[in-house]
Amino acid sequence: MASALASVALSTTFARAVPLPENSMRIGAEKKHDNPLFKGKAFRRVSMAVSVNVSRFEGVTMAPPDPILGVSEAFRADTNDLKLNLGVGAYRTEELQPYVLNVVKKAEKLMLERGENKEYLPIEGLAAFNKVTAELLFGADNSVIQEGRVATIQGLSGTGSLRLAAAFIHRYFPDAKALISSPTWGNHKNIFNDARVPWSEYRYYDPRTVGLDFDGMVADIKAAPDGSFVLLHGCAHNPTGIDPTPEQWEKIADVIQEKNHIPFFDVAYQGFASGSLDADAYSVRLFVRRGFELLVAQSYSKNLGLYAERIGAINVVCSSSDAGTRVKSQLKRLARPMYSNPPVHGARIVANVVGDPNLFNEWKQEMELMAGRIKNVRQRLYENLSEKDKSGKDWSFVLKQIGMFSYTGLHKAQSDHMTDKWHIYMTKDGRISLAGLSLSKCEYLADAIIDSFHNVD
Repeated sequence: MASALASVALSTTFARAVPLPENSMRIGAEKKHDNPLFKGKAFRRVSMAVSVNVSRFEGVTMAPPDPILGVSEAFRADTNDLKLNLGVGAYRTEELQPYVLNVVKKAEKLMLERGENKEYLPIEGLAAFNKVTAELLFGADNSVIQEGRVATIQGLSGTGSLRLAAAFIHRYFPDAKALISSPTWGNHKNIFNDARVPWSEYRYYDPRTVGLDFDGMVADIKAAPDGSFVLLHGCAHNPTGIDPTPEQWEKIADVIQEKNHIPFFDVAYQGFASGSLDADAYSVRLFVRRGFELLVAQSYSKNLGLYAERIGAINVVCSSSDAGTRVKSQLKRLARPMYSNPPVHGARIVANVVGDPNLFNEWKQEMELMAGRIKNVRQRLYENLSEKDKSGKDWSFVLKQIGMFSYTGLHKAQSDHMTDKWHIYMTKDGRISLAGLSLSKCEYLADAIIDSFHNVD
């Protein structure tokens, strides 16, 4: 039996030998020998046809490396002591080490003490999480909360929440187009592509000023087909770090209202950009106050450091509680075949931190410290650039940007030079993560930027 199984395994795993039929006319199958001993006798040579199993996946091509995560892979392979990883947006301490917030540790300790189970969550997620995350975003006293007009579904961090919303758009607004900023976070295009939602770009970044192309942004939003979904970064625009002013947000709301567009906010940095939860929610709350129906994706990767927990939410603000109930039911219907229900650990951490006054206040203090460290690094980098660069170039755009990223204005060849010569790893669009920079490394980074900017065409 064992030999029979081995024979079958060999024949399916490797090449398979097949004897030819008796009447095979293959060359060499039958030959008369001249040797007298064999005269008049025909010897049939057993010929074997070899067929090689070809993978059914031969047509699958190799995917290109992820433009952001691939930076970390290249960084790890570099053995130079001076190397810096400024590619991935993850907070680091001044010693450039990952940081687990103290308030997160306390929340997890509470969870252990309570002996909470690991049962499935409902499709929409943890009720306590959904309540506090909507209140954190819109304000607990906001009328949309009090009137039950917000449909909130716990999602798989920001990416999963965006993807669920994109699936909702595709199903219920099949003729609508999405508008995304140029540039934007690299995964936005992937999300809409996979959800089969057509998209186009609106102007955002002005390379001449390394600032916001506000006129171009407004013109492109105005030129888009009525009823488009306009993807807006709630605060700390990724990758540029350039945000509209409050006055500009008002004008953006005007044109979106005029065109009957639907705002779709991506809020990945609430509290982490400025250090204030309320200040970073300004744009979203403005649009809600003006009566828009809108979508908002949230993430707790940055502001609570829960990168690996994949905890976030998709919120849909509706004009009535009845509409909100129906929207929520359809979001659940879409989530069910995607991932069935979300994970519980990160949701409980957020619910414990935001729902407990003492932990909540401690969290706000830790956010202020993280945001403050990045602001200090930004200030030091600006000072080093201004002191060392004798060309008279204005580097003040570094200070005008906000959040963990800075858009340096370096093009691809200059960014490659940063890596090849200086061992500084960054995305090819010139974005650097200040969260991965320490005060002690600012001077070295400034030297690299100045060299790459002036000496590489």
